[in-house]
Amino acid sequence: MSKDSSRSGVWLVLMAATLWGTTGTSQAFAPAGFDPMVIGTLRLAIGGVSMLMIVLMTTGLSQLKGWPLRTTLAAALFTALYQACFFAGVAKTGVAVGTIVGIGSAPVAGGMLGYFFRGERPGRSWFVATTLAILGCVVLTLSSGGDVVIDLMGVALAIGAGVAYAAYTLVIKGLLEKHDANAVIAVAFCLGALMLAPLLIGREMAWLAAPRSVVVVLHLGLVTAALAYWLFARGLRLVPVATAVTLTLAEPLTAGLLGLLVLGEHLNSVSFVGIALIFSGLAVLSLWGRATPESPAEFGG
Repeated sequence: MSKDSSRSGVWLVLMAATLWGTTGTSQAFAPAGFDPMVIGTLRLAIGGVSMLMIVLMTTGLSQLKGWPLRTTLAAALFTALYQACFFAGVAKTGVAVGTIVGIGSAPVAGGMLGYFFRGERPGRSWFVATTLAILGCVVLTLSSGGDVVIDLMGVALAIGAGVAYAAYTLVIKGLLEKHDANAVIAVAFCLGALMLAPLLIGREMAWLAAPRSVVVVLHLGLVTAALAYWLFARGLRLVPVATAVTLTLAEPLTAGLLGLLVLGEHLNSVSFVGIALIFSGLAVLSLWGRATPESPAEFGG
């Protein structure tokens, strides 16, 4: 894989992570009483259906045939697990701890899974970048102040979210080697939304009738899901799993900056230290990171 291709992959993943960083800002405009689990499920459903329509209009049904059952179901399951575990973990142990554990565990899990299942060996720049970025996430999140609550079940769920996201990245990288990126996203999201659908039984839905709710859900589904994962899938073709997962730490960086510029939040000097650390880590990986030779994916079937 050429260095230019690797750099292109890095920037595609960074653009995807930047779009994911708008998720929190978007939800801030939702009406009071909105349900994060409902939003998470609708995000997958809208993103999946929109990508499915693109697949049907461009390539027809041919791209929806010949999928390996085990790998396809695994991609959908990890997609659904990430949504369910992250929202449940944050609800139990708070935004600060849930975010730190969830986001921080993903790059570590991504590096381990990429090594064991694909033979990817993260280089020195990955270790440096990941350490800087995770430390920055910790500093940025804790700098917001407030009471920190440690709930063991919440921590376990947040770790589960990080591992599920890394596993999803690993699985779809294998699928991308044989299937169109649009089709991979469409299938994984649609099946993932179906898996989450039973969790919506009995939940309050009246808030969805508000115009602001419609705008928020459409933004999350079309921009932070369909478009962002479209970019992510194309970037993932060109970089190792560990590199891709670490680059997604641009998400909290974007969220912090949007909170400052759009929502009028006040960041203290410690917050800017956290932002600087994340930016430094991403810069190391973007400017000095390189793709490593990979062995064929073993997670298949």
